[in-house]
Amino acid sequence: MLDDKNLYKTPISEYGEFGLIKHLTENFENINLSTSQSIGDDASILDAKNKKVVISTDLLIENVHFNLTYTPLKHLGYKSVVVGISDIVAMNAIPEQIMVSIAISNRFPVEALEEIYSGIQAACKRYRIDLVGGDTASSNLGLVINITSIGYADESEIVYRKGAKANDLLIASGDLGGAYFGLQVLERENTAFKSNPNLQPDLAGYSYLLERQLKPEARTDIKTLLKEMNILPTSMIDISDGLASEILHLSDQSNVGFTIYEDKVPMDNQVITTAEEFGINPVTGILNGGEDYELLFTISINDLDKIKNNPNFSIIGHATTEKNNVLITKGNTESIPLTAQGWDAYLKKKNKI
Repeated sequence: MLDDKNLYKTPISEYGEFGLIKHLTENFENINLSTSQSIGDDASILDAKNKKVVISTDLLIENVHFNLTYTPLKHLGYKSVVVGISDIVAMNAIPEQIMVSIAISNRFPVEALEEIYSGIQAACKRYRIDLVGGDTASSNLGLVINITSIGYADESEIVYRKGAKANDLLIASGDLGGAYFGLQVLERENTAFKSNPNLQPDLAGYSYLLERQLKPEARTDIKTLLKEMNILPTSMIDISDGLASEILHLSDQSNVGFTIYEDKVPMDNQVITTAEEFGINPVTGILNGGEDYELLFTISINDLDKIKNNPNFSIIGHATTEKNNVLITKGNTESIPLTAQGWDAYLKKKNKI
């Protein structure tokens, strides 16, 4: 947050609600032809052009989903967009618009909002997204951000959580666990700082993990990669609440079980070394962590040869007829039932701050 005591901070009251929205959004430009009318009227107008409209919404609350002690406001704005559009991507759709509503307390000056919106704008440019509306309000509970994401897809290309069949292969994009272990590092350094404010945070050697936590990226490239390989997933979900939780969602919706293999779960070397440092099995962190915003999906076993050598994807298991979800440990020595111990907004888990 802006903390330069010599820097004049503009109170939000100086702009008023409508003046504030105009000030924060005046430099946003529309990119997509599906945007007919965006900010500036009572409502936005979108043109689906004979495609199905895919809509999702996400709420991010200070001290529940993020901690401003170590989260730069610009990064928070960027991440908010990624969180929103990742759900659209998980439906195999293309995100094209977002709406952003922010509730904020009077401890935040206009300059703080400018930082958040600069991150939002950077993400909009990166992913070719139009900001088409939103709202601002005062808050007695700190900072709250709501993102509504809108995307489009041909009906034949939409992928649901349901649809997996027995013997389908379970695939993960990218690598997993970076965001969870990045959070562990940030929380450790934050605790040390609270104990001794003169201590400087020791973040050397954790750059990849910190980026995965503070500035993740949405996998908008996956749809194109799969299309080029002539693969349409049978089911799909984004990995936002921990791998185990997402597997159980696919299992429930598709009415199948899944067997996954510990030695097939993809992870970066920084995840492995940091997990050792914290005394945590890295796969345990991946199963119960979250916020990777990679994609988890199933494909027909007939598509194995198309995907098995692609470096963007890892085959981590397969679907089974019986609705049992298990992890096979390294060396096939043990079969462990999967349970969801990751993020739940209504349980006091500490995988997100």
